[in-house]
Amino acid sequence: MHPSKQTSPQSSCCSPTQPSKPNLSRSDVACAVQCDLSASAVPIPGGKTYLGTRTELIPGDGESPLRMKRVKPFRMSPTTVTNAQFKTFVDETGYVTDAERWGWSFVFWRDVPAAQKNARPVPGTEWWRCVDGANWRAINGPETPGGLFLPDHPVVHVSWNDATSFAKWAGGRLPTEAEWEHAARGGLGDVRFPWGDSEPDDTSTFPCNIWQGVFPSENTAADGWKTTAPVTSFEPNGYGLYNMVGNVWEWSADAHRVRSLKKAARERRDIPPNSKVLKGGSFLCHRSYCYRYRIAARIGNTPDSTTTHQGFRVVWNA
Repeated sequence: MHPSKQTSPQSSCCSPTQPSKPNLSRSDVACAVQCDLSASAVPIPGGKTYLGTRTELIPGDGESPLRMKRVKPFRMSPTTVTNAQFKTFVDETGYVTDAERWGWSFVFWRDVPAAQKNARPVPGTEWWRCVDGANWRAINGPETPGGLFLPDHPVVHVSWNDATSFAKWAGGRLPTEAEWEHAARGGLGDVRFPWGDSEPDDTSTFPCNIWQGVFPSENTAADGWKTTAPVTSFEPNGYGLYNMVGNVWEWSADAHRVRSLKKAARERRDIPPNSKVLKGGSFLCHRSYCYRYRIAARIGNTPDSTTTHQGFRVVWNA
C-alpha cells in the first residue's frame, strides 16, 4: 500500500517499408514499438497447467495448495517492458505515472542519493526509504547522476495502474497468475524454477539476478548485478522467456487472495483487500530473507504502489 494511505506501480505501420523522411514522427515511433512488442511476443501453448505448490515455503503467502488449471493459448512478451519502451508510451500519450503524481517512491536504502540521506524509512522494513522525486525517469531520485535511466533495463517505479495502462496501449493485457506460472514453467511441469529444480547460491550458480551475501547489508553481486540487469540477461526458459524470476517483480492481472488463510489470519497480516498479485521475485531476494524467486511464490501490493524492483510484462490473446 502506498504509505500516504498508511502509517508505517488496421495500421500500415507494420509494413517493412523505408520511411520517406529521415526522422520518424513521434506517432511513427510509437506505432513501431507497439508493432514490435506484439510481433516479438512468444507463443505459449494452452492446456492444463500447475498453479501453486504442494509445500508452502513461506507460510501466509498463499502458495499452496498445488492445483491444476486450464489456460487458453496466449502470447507473452519475452522480456519485461523496458525503460525505452515505456518512454515511447509516455512520449506518445503524455501518461503520468502514480509515482510522478505522488511525488516520491520507494528506493532501497543503499541506493538513496546522498542529497536525500535523511529520507524517511518504512517502519518494519527500514531498508526501504521514501525518496522525493524517485520515478521511472530518475530511479533513485533526481539527485542521482543521469538518474540511472538505462534503456534496456526493466522499467520500475510502475504501479499496477501504470502497467495496465501500458498493456492496453500495446494492445494486450497483464497475465493472470495461472498464465504467468504456466509460462514460467517453460514446459517443465511441476518445477521450482524456470530452469528446473537446481538452487541458485552465493558462490557459483547464478541462473538469475538475485541477492548474494547478507541481506540487507552486503551484496557481493557475484551474479554481476547489484540492481536491475538488462532484460535479456541470463538464459531464457524453455519457451524463450527471460528473467521470469529475479530482476524485478512482475504485476499480474489477479487480485491477491490467500486461500490457505482464514479471515482472521488475513486480517492479522494486514493484507489490503484491493491488492494485486506480483510474481517472480527481484534482485533483492535472498533465500535467507525472501525466498520468493520461485514460480509458485507470490506477494500482494496495492494498485498504486511503486518501488525500484517492480515491473511487468504484457500478454496477448492467441
